[in-house]
Amino acid sequence: MIKNVLLITADQWRGACFSALNHPVVKTPNLDRLAQEGVMFTQHYSQATPCSPSRASIHTGMYQHNHRVCRNGTPLDQRFTNIALEARKQGFKPVLFGYTDTALDPDTLAAGSPEFRSYETVLPGYDTEELLIEKPDNWFAWLAKQGVAVPAIEDFHSIYKPQKNAADFDRGASYGTPCYTADQTETAFLRERAEEYITQQASNPWFIHLSWIKPHPPFVAPEPYNSMYDPADVDMPLRQSNIEQEKQQHPYLNFYLNNMQNLNRYWNVMDGKGLGPDMSEKDLRQLRATYYGLISEVDAQFGKLYTFLSEQDLLGNTLIVFCSDHGEQLGDHYLSDKQGFFDQSYHIPLIIRVPGTEWDAARGQQITQFTENIDIMPTILDMLGSAIPLQCDGYSLRPFLERQFFEGNSDMSWRSAAHWEHDYRDILLGDPESKLGLNLDECSLAVIRDNDYKYVHFNQLPPLLFDMQADPAELNNLADNPEYTQITLKYAQKMLSWRMSSNERTLTGWHYHADGPSYRPDDKRGNLKR
Repeated sequence: MIKNVLLITADQWRGACFSALNHPVVKTPNLDRLAQEGVMFTQHYSQATPCSPSRASIHTGMYQHNHRVCRNGTPLDQRFTNIALEARKQGFKPVLFGYTDTALDPDTLAAGSPEFRSYETVLPGYDTEELLIEKPDNWFAWLAKQGVAVPAIEDFHSIYKPQKNAADFDRGASYGTPCYTADQTETAFLRERAEEYITQQASNPWFIHLSWIKPHPPFVAPEPYNSMYDPADVDMPLRQSNIEQEKQQHPYLNFYLNNMQNLNRYWNVMDGKGLGPDMSEKDLRQLRATYYGLISEVDAQFGKLYTFLSEQDLLGNTLIVFCSDHGEQLGDHYLSDKQGFFDQSYHIPLIIRVPGTEWDAARGQQITQFTENIDIMPTILDMLGSAIPLQCDGYSLRPFLERQFFEGNSDMSWRSAAHWEHDYRDILLGDPESKLGLNLDECSLAVIRDNDYKYVHFNQLPPLLFDMQADPAELNNLADNPEYTQITLKYAQKMLSWRMSSNERTLTGWHYHADGPSYRPDDKRGNLKR
């Protein structure tokens, strides 16, 4: 029986970064254990980047073209429900540790409200137990009590500044350690606060959203995680032999690579070195090694939390969901951050562990069907016995957790592709519009990706087509190749069908007539191939 819910998001985690998936470098023993005791979804994808659009999809179960959170700072319309509000209907009081990256609907704010100055406000429905990101006051106070010299809150990003040591930087700019230890990270702090909250609940049910920032930049890790992986052993980026050749693939890619240094300046804390495409091989290798170290740091903190839940005898009644909002380019295609259309920014982890012996048949399974972040809200609600709101574009993953999909159920089918979108408008500066000749609402792309091909549709710019079997690195665009014209057309039609069938549907099932009204919603059982 599910009594408690633990929804964990780790920010900017690439989907292949698990030792359980035979990653060549990174080790994740604790999350591997969760996967062995639960179900791991190996073809899981984000629906949008960056953080705010992606998390809007997680929390509402909606594609970006329906919730319309386009960028960090775009408000989420108050008319949409979310996982926290729906959990409240089941008697929970959902609490947040971390952040939701939510900009509030302007109609809910008074004129001059301070919330107009930040998108780091809290998703409606959550009670706040501990905020981070722009409000790390409590983390800083916690560090100060332990003797750490913390910066002023106004300059809180300097907490990540590596300690200046010439020997450190001989290995690469991101090798230098911060002023705090592995037991003092923001990951450790939020874990400790969550454990304190759980202890206070005694026998009361709880619903926790634990939102960890790492392995999100800045790529600075405390010992031993800064040196855990040898830069000589890391896998090098997938990309063309030179950046000019990479730029030639598409006008959008040319624009982004020409502007990426400025776009990444916000997180530039590595001894004055940015995350641009001109990074040296030494710095790039250490950057990837540090990223993997940050993943292992999160894995270690998760292991401590998992042990705590076991010692408190809570694993037998707690639903655990581990996921991410989006991935990270990490130098692939000369890109860093999470933008554009490449798999590295959208392929992310999902592990679900359901308590109870009735779920044992599926434990340890690795699901290779395509799943999406919009499936998380319907799945949690379904497991709690709650109705799935009509707004949800996603489907419950319960059939996989029950192993129905493996029992020869002839009625069971599933989506045959993943879909995602990226809106690259710039409200403040308008650079994409001026440099690409677009208007504001034309700065968008959409992707359909199956096991054979990946089609990228740009509004007013040329499309892209990749053969995912012959060219998994996405280096060769086939959209202009006459031999692939029919395939390009086929996937463009699939894209159009997906958009048409997933349009916002709040009132579309109603029909007023002489004997009416009548109401018939679409079937949201989750067993329809799309």
